[in-house]
Amino acid sequence: MVVSSASADLATRARSPGAGRVPGFAKRVAECNEITPADVAQKYVPLVVAGQSVGLMRPAFAAELAKEGEGVFALCRGCESLGESLGESLGELPPAETAELLADPARLLTTGTRVTLDARNAGDTPSERSAAVAPVLARLRDRGVIPGWRDELFPVNSRYGEPPALLVERAAASLLGVRAYGVHINGYVCADEARPHAPTHLWVARRSATKPTFPNALDHLAAGGLPANMDPGVCAVKECEEEASVPPALAATALAPASTVSYNSDYRGCCKRDVLFCYDLRLPREFAPEPNDGEVESFVLVPMEEACRLVAETKEFKPNVALVLVDFFVRHGIVTPEEPGYVELVKALRR
Repeated sequence: MVVSSASADLATRARSPGAGRVPGFAKRVAECNEITPADVAQKYVPLVVAGQSVGLMRPAFAAELAKEGEGVFALCRGCESLGESLGESLGELPPAETAELLADPARLLTTGTRVTLDARNAGDTPSERSAAVAPVLARLRDRGVIPGWRDELFPVNSRYGEPPALLVERAAASLLGVRAYGVHINGYVCADEARPHAPTHLWVARRSATKPTFPNALDHLAAGGLPANMDPGVCAVKECEEEASVPPALAATALAPASTVSYNSDYRGCCKRDVLFCYDLRLPREFAPEPNDGEVESFVLVPMEEACRLVAETKEFKPNVALVLVDFFVRHGIVTPEEPGYVELVKALRR
């Protein structure tokens, strides 16, 4: 019996590790997108800097920020900023009303109140704003309001590529609800000689039991937050060396920028709005990554079938890692357009 090439292709797709697993993949993606547009209006207080809405904060944290940052932060309504033009105070609330709202933070939501930087005291340049805000965040750290201090600065802006309005401590990014950026590296191997460019295995890390977030969870080959003033490609090479002992020369030549994913996640009650730059790193079959900086306990080479099963049927992977892996499966044809729900799945990867 002669099988047409089209029939052979269909048979191959039917045997794909991702076949039949779109519903499970969609669940993992949805778990990173709990925050709906309605939630944004009903649960979070906007943070406005230099005339732009750059953050979304829980009412309790917004109140703490305004109280601790009196003279730097202020409450306003019907305004985009305070004192950005000619030093006037546009929309600033009277002291008595401010005190009432800070005593009952839930009312910040029902009154359309925002938190903003007062340019009269915080300055009107990124460096001046950063210098004014830093001691406020440090005092909140000392009070235990901001845990997990990193001594690493993140840019605050409304979209990637714009000059930052200011820089803030990384540990405060989720609490402020600012857009944060990171890099994730899919380390894979091609072991099928008949299909030399098809990924057959993934290198999977086991996070350290001492990690403050998602201890013992499964992870990528490497990943990390993107600090201020660092290009994503440079950060990806750095993370590969630090977390997986991948020589910089190998990473620099083999790393391929592949895509971005984004999501709006409820992280411990915070509005975590992340954009992740995804890189693919094809590794030689003879190369084995090794833990380097204490953040990873071990690496294991996992067949693609098992990787798809773990993502679709379990929650063993760190949530945003599962989302990036779904993107990897789509891009490499491991899950295909013939699968029901494919279009909705692809759309959900970028929010």
